[in-house]
Amino acid sequence: MAVADGLFTWPSREPRLIASRGDDGVLSFPARPGEERHLLGRRGTLWAFTTQQFRPPSPPYDGNDTDETFRPYALGYVELPGELLVQARFTEADPAKLRIGQPMELRIVPYTTREDGTEVLTYAFAPVPDDAEETP
Repeated sequence: MAVADGLFTWPSREPRLIASRGDDGVLSFPARPGEERHLLGRRGTLWAFTTQQFRPPSPPYDGNDTDETFRPYALGYVELPGELLVQARFTEADPAKLRIGQPMELRIVPYTTREDGTEVLTYAFAPVPDDAEETP
């Protein structure tokens, strides 16, 4: 199950984030109600990032980890060419393995597990291996 309805196409071999296009032609993510739906590209470039080194305050954070089991993660913005900047988590948490301008690709990843055992999924971007950079 997705962390929120209407964020991404799922299940899918090639998931896409769901944005919307307003009457003025401007794209918005997440999609705005009443606007034309637009599937965003899967690849972009790392625009800016930081790391989260401690468990965020709860609420609003609703992960099922604890201060002891929390794992740091990276987050930031990915520029989708000709579309917009998307704020996201990254699959790579080591800042030494991330660089501005680096090619990134959308992934669907586990976020948390609810008390009833339901796995909740979210989106993240993963660095594209050097040998796969040719196809944006």
